[in-house]
Amino acid sequence: MKKTAVLTALALLAAACGSGGGTAGSTGKPVTGGTFTAAISADPGVLDPATGVLSVTNEVLSVAYDTLVSVSADGKTVPALAEKWDVKPDRVTFTLRKNVTCSDGSKLTPSDVAENINHIADPATKSPIYGVLVPAGMKAESDESAGTVTLSTPEPFSFILESSRLLFIVCGKAVKDRSLIARATSGTGPYQLTEAVPGDHYTFKVRREYAWGPEGGTAKDLPETLVLKVVPNEQTAANLLLAGSLNSATFFGPDRTRLEANPALGKMIEPQGNGQFFYHQGEDRPGHDPAVRKALTQALDMKELGGIATGGTGKPATALVPPPRPCQGDTVTGHVPAFDTAAATAALDAAGWKAGADGVREKDGKKLSLRLLYATTKGPSIVAAAEYMAAVWKKIGVDVKLNGVIDTKLSESLNATQDWDVVWLPIGVTLPSQLVGFLSGPAAPKGANFAHLKNAEYERLVAEAAKLTGPEGCAKWLASESALFDNADLVPVVEMNTLTATKGATFRTMAGLYLPSTIRLTQGG
Repeated sequence: MKKTAVLTALALLAAACGSGGGTAGSTGKPVTGGTFTAAISADPGVLDPATGVLSVTNEVLSVAYDTLVSVSADGKTVPALAEKWDVKPDRVTFTLRKNVTCSDGSKLTPSDVAENINHIADPATKSPIYGVLVPAGMKAESDESAGTVTLSTPEPFSFILESSRLLFIVCGKAVKDRSLIARATSGTGPYQLTEAVPGDHYTFKVRREYAWGPEGGTAKDLPETLVLKVVPNEQTAANLLLAGSLNSATFFGPDRTRLEANPALGKMIEPQGNGQFFYHQGEDRPGHDPAVRKALTQALDMKELGGIATGGTGKPATALVPPPRPCQGDTVTGHVPAFDTAAATAALDAAGWKAGADGVREKDGKKLSLRLLYATTKGPSIVAAAEYMAAVWKKIGVDVKLNGVIDTKLSESLNATQDWDVVWLPIGVTLPSQLVGFLSGPAAPKGANFAHLKNAEYERLVAEAAKLTGPEGCAKWLASESALFDNADLVPVVEMNTLTATKGATFRTMAGLYLPSTIRLTQGG
């Protein structure tokens, strides 16, 4: 279950939470043609799906690429590029649709699909989704005459079918030359990228021949043009939406209140993963000591912190995987230290961190100093949450330096420079197996384990859980999460959600990403 690639972007699939979907829209009669314009919170960066873990990247990719299977509104696996499949404990064989074409006009072949998986699994690729969307050790074999591709793992894998739900398939010439899709797309989806202006907008044109979408989706009634406009500021996005310059935008912060109250807008609320934070456990960091991690955790009022981080819209976190999740249960309660300032200060004293002349705790001549890292692109509530954490810790003698950065800089800090001690990092996934490479294995920068976690109990449980299906497997997956919380390896704070508001348009989402064949412009919106 180890993952060899390095995490290269913020918030693994943070938009890809839950396994179901939702619908957002405005009233009015659907119209054909026109331009659908939606806001995205940041530039997506490189558009190769093999490197796509940034939430905004996957949002952009979702309009141009298809997956082997999709998910219905009630969470069931449904056909997409594959019309049927046969599942065994250690393999799944997909039979592909015969009428699928790539945006360059070429036919999608089983070998194209196999090459996607094998490219990601190749150590030379250093793909951050290896061990996440493509299970470690997976290989793919194609059968052109049968029209099938078989994905297999060395040992039984509990989510071998479900892991392909979010795996975008590249086709055409880009299968062999990935440089072609750094700022372009080469997929089977209903839209093709025609203009990329980094930091400003991405324009797509419809492919009217598209007729193989999930649940019968086609391009017949789609908008002619789709524009994803980079709007980092939520207040600006809200004003553009209300003015009619945008058809859709997603909101984390306080602007969602006025939009939720506006009857002229379509609205959809979706889970967005947990608000949570990690301690850097490198040997030279304060977080290396579990006593320090637990004391710092105990000093925080998680209910208050969660309310600040979500503007009062969240719920207490109960697990790492947001609902609807494959394994039901509360893995948090009783496994995170209860709020107790006196106990926290006593624990730091016992760990040898004594207050110095300036009030900052010291041990062996070294101050208890923390660099608190967070993304500034997720709204003012996250900034306020970081400020609350810093204020609380300063009161008990910790020197805290706030470091708010954009997504790409946060990624660089996590993986390259490693200049952080605590990071607020929502990680949204649909399966517990997708977290393993980030919570164990080689530490960054050699691997994806950015927090340098070493939890033997977690590793033992996930190794056993991966080979099991059904309730027995879920029991071990759930226990593995609790093992992380018991050790204060990461701290789940609040179950977050977002508001997607629309004007003059309707669409559905799957796991927080567009189901692009459902996008419609409407009259009177």
